[in-house]
Amino acid sequence: MINRVLIRLKIVQIIYAYYQNGNKNIDTAEKELFFSLSKAYDLYNYLLLLIVEITRYAQKKIDAAQNRLSPTKEDMTPHTKIAGNKFAMQLESNRQLDDFVNNQKKNWTEEQEFIKKLYEEIFASDICKEYLKIEAPTYNDDRELWRKLYKTFIFNNEGLDQLLEEQSLYWNDDKAIVDTFVLKTIKRFDEKNGADQPLLPEFKDEEDKDFARKLFRRSILNCDYYRHIIGESTRNWDLDRVAFMDVIIMQIALAEILSFPNIPVNVSLNEYVEIAKNYSTPKSAGFVNGTLDGIVNQLKKEGKLTKN
Repeated sequence: MINRVLIRLKIVQIIYAYYQNGNKNIDTAEKELFFSLSKAYDLYNYLLLLIVEITRYAQKKIDAAQNRLSPTKEDMTPHTKIAGNKFAMQLESNRQLDDFVNNQKKNWTEEQEFIKKLYEEIFASDICKEYLKIEAPTYNDDRELWRKLYKTFIFNNEGLDQLLEEQSLYWNDDKAIVDTFVLKTIKRFDEKNGADQPLLPEFKDEEDKDFARKLFRRSILNCDYYRHIIGESTRNWDLDRVAFMDVIIMQIALAEILSFPNIPVNVSLNEYVEIAKNYSTPKSAGFVNGTLDGIVNQLKKEGKLTKN
C-alpha cells in the first residue's frame, strides 16, 4: 500500500525534522521514518474499519426499532438493507482486518457521536435513497454503494480529518493518499474470497522498502555535496534566505536523481515540485522546478548524469 509518493513525502518531513531538531542520530531518524510509514498503514486499516462501524450502527437502528412496541416495516427495512450489505459484512469478517484490531487495539467504539452523525448524512443522501430502491441488491450493488459513499462522505470530510489529527499527528498529511488505497481495496474485493480476501500489503515489495531506506540515507550522508550543487546553481540568491523546506526538497530530489538510475528524471522532478507546491511557500514550486532543471542540465553537460 505504501507507494513512492508517500515515501517521498515522509522522507521530506522526517529529514526536515532531523535538521530542525539538531541533527539527531541518523539511525534514530530512520526508525522514525519507518514508524511514520507504518502509521500510514494503520490509517488504511482504520478507515476500512469505519465502513464496518457505520454498518454496525445500522444494526443498532434496527435493534432500537425492534424495542418499540409496534415497529413498522418502514422503521426496519431501510436500515436492514444497509446492515446486511454483503460487501460490508465480508469486510467485517476479513481476517487481516481482524488481526489489525486485535494487534493494534484500534476501533471506533469511542467515536459514536461522529458515527451517528455520519450515518444520518449517508442515510439521507440521494446515493442511499437510490440504493434502497433496489429490491434485491447484488454483491456488486453493495460494493458499488460503498465506493460511492466513501468518495462522497469520507473523502474531504473536515470533521473526520480533525478527529484523525487528534488521534495521531502522523496522519495529518496521509489521508488523501490513503483514501485512494481504500477505494482501490473496495474495487478489488471479490465475494468468492470471503474472509480471506487479501488487503493491500504494507509495502508492495522489498524494492520499495529499500528505496525508502536508501533515499533517506543518501539524502543525509551526501548533504554537503547536494547543497554545494544547489549553492552553485543559485549564486544570485543568498542560500540562507531560501526557504529551508525548499533546500530540503531539492536536496532529496538530487539524492533520488543521482542514486536511482531506473527512475526517469522527469518523474523525480514532477514529484518534488508537487511536494514544494503543497508543503512550502506559494513561490516554491516554480523556484524548485527552475533550480532543479538547471542543475540537471548542468550535470548532463558535465557527464555526471546520463539518464533521461
